[in-house]
Amino acid sequence: MAEFIPFDRNVEVNGQGVLSMVNGVHELFRDKMFEIMSRFGIVNPQIDMWYPQEKWLKAFSEIAEKIGDNTLFAIGKSIPDNAIFPAEIDCLKKALESIDVAYHLNHRGGEIGYYKLVSYNEQTKEAVMECKTPYPCSFDKGIIVAMSRRFVPNNSNLPEVSLEETQKNKKDGSDSCWYKIKW
Repeated sequence: MAEFIPFDRNVEVNGQGVLSMVNGVHELFRDKMFEIMSRFGIVNPQIDMWYPQEKWLKAFSEIAEKIGDNTLFAIGKSIPDNAIFPAEIDCLKKALESIDVAYHLNHRGGEIGYYKLVSYNEQTKEAVMECKTPYPCSFDKGIIVAMSRRFVPNNSNLPEVSLEETQKNKKDGSDSCWYKIKW
């Protein structure tokens, strides 16, 4: 697998998540996001509706091709503000673990993949996440950056999130991207 290809064609994404594509960009580009989604059959998305992930991924693909990774990153950063997340998050470790919970709350209908906190070390201030999803790496990174910044422990540096270079990633045809988080 690689980016933009669903693991299961039956998977759906809730409208709240779909609208992150619009809410994650500057207001000048919102009409463009609606236009792109409508080309793939997502017209006037509603918060309480469900949409085929395959169509949403096609919109992501077009954004990647025509607008670029920075926009995908910005959309990912907006996910914590625009999708359903558990309420009981009070620390960085729980925040990183909650990404998978939120992912499952916002998708249904088949194999969706996962976000997995592989390691977390409070003493060295390092963590590793595996993102096995059909979404682009830059989108996944945006989610991790947003959650890390929001829940970084006091007296810590601004979190740095980087692609783990020792692992294959989705752009290489892998099912996963691995990220190193330092704070």
